[in-house]
Amino acid sequence: MVDTDSSNNLDSNFNNLLFGFDLFDALPDMYFLLDVNGEILKLNKKAGKIIKINEKFNPSNFLEIINLDQREKVNSIFFKCISSKKTTEIESQFLLNREAIDIRITFSFYSFKIDKKKIEYILAVVKDIAEEKSKEVELQRFYNIVENSINPVQITDTDGKMIYVNPAFIKASGFKKEELIGKNPRIFGSGKLPKKFWDKMWQTISSGKAWFGEIEDRKKDGEPFHTQLLISPIFDKEENVTGYFGIHRDLSEKRTLEKQLIHTQKMESIGTLAAGIAHEVGNPLASISALVQVARRSTEDTFIREKLDLVKSQVTRISKIIRDLVDFSRPSDFELQRVNINECLKEAVEITKVGTKSKDIQYNVKLSDEVPNLPLVADQLEQVFVNILLNAVDALNEAKDNREKSITIESALSEDESIITFTDSGSGITEENLNKIFEPFFTTKSSGRGTGLGLWVSYGIIKSFQGNLEVKSKIGQGTTFTIKLPIEI
Repeated sequence: MVDTDSSNNLDSNFNNLLFGFDLFDALPDMYFLLDVNGEILKLNKKAGKIIKINEKFNPSNFLEIINLDQREKVNSIFFKCISSKKTTEIESQFLLNREAIDIRITFSFYSFKIDKKKIEYILAVVKDIAEEKSKEVELQRFYNIVENSINPVQITDTDGKMIYVNPAFIKASGFKKEELIGKNPRIFGSGKLPKKFWDKMWQTISSGKAWFGEIEDRKKDGEPFHTQLLISPIFDKEENVTGYFGIHRDLSEKRTLEKQLIHTQKMESIGTLAAGIAHEVGNPLASISALVQVARRSTEDTFIREKLDLVKSQVTRISKIIRDLVDFSRPSDFELQRVNINECLKEAVEITKVGTKSKDIQYNVKLSDEVPNLPLVADQLEQVFVNILLNAVDALNEAKDNREKSITIESALSEDESIITFTDSGSGITEENLNKIFEPFFTTKSSGRGTGLGLWVSYGIIKSFQGNLEVKSKIGQGTTFTIKLPIEI
């Protein structure tokens, strides 16, 4: 027989506990009080509002409002909470009025005794994470875009220390990720921009505005890295600046093309000027040469003849310079013929080897059979090769240390170009001189040892073949000249 008074007493005490559940009405999340079978005993106002209980749909069990394809997982986590008597959590979805709502459910187990009877129930705290999920998806999209972007990207904190760099930034800078995180971007600054430039940048971004400008950085190996940089402040919910997002646009190729264009225009202008100078100087020089010969034949004085021979040698030197100027400035009238580049290289090496300066130099010749014959002028091409090789020989002989003297000559085929490289183990060329190396009359050799026209003429010859002549050098590591000749000219 059931003790009615005891049963009523138990129900009254339990109802008092349920009455305390109203405290959750003021909280922003959804709260459900469930029995061990998942039946809904109580819910706060937020939960009632979200699930919109009405006559058509009045769920009695918590699982009824879970999206059908996820009920088994939620049920498993629910009973795990009961069996372990520990809090469990799962991300799932409510399905209300055919609309799925992303949620995070936290199940917590509670038990107590009333009149020696054990009461067990579960508190389900449900958080609407639809907005959080949306932001997470946006963040993931942003992350994937940035990670795969070809543009270097960096994120710094408000002190300017890097907290994120993408793979493109790592590749462009030459640093490893661990060498960058936590460091200030000044570690690869070139130091060429004044302090006022950076002060203005910091004033702009610190005030919450975006900044845009062109900068020059240095890679880990010291190579210059020119970029357009856009820095945008990152704000929190209160519109406070929490960091800075920087994206670079590589200008290296643009700068190279600009330099090549300026250089080409300069060469064309100098060529025009050279033609005029050669014409104006040539006639008086011919007269001087003739008068020197007449004067020499008219005297037997040894001293006078000696001085006239000196004048004649200098006239001859000037005449050679004029011929070089004329050769550069006027279009070639040589007939193009199919030329074996490798044979020209071998001939040039043999010519250079004969000189006394080459006796201690090792020549490493690596020629590819894939390099095709091209329509060129063999004599002119050989002249270019000899000029470059002689410069390499002089560079090696001028090196003051006891380094091994070697010149490596290589030919190769690369897509639609034939590539010829000359690499010496000399002491290298300074960046300042590297920018002037193809200019006429520029030479680092001592007075009387060079006219400074060899590389200038070589540059003009290669350009007349629609090719390109480039130079790279590092102090202490030698110099490499690269000739690129298009396969179809």
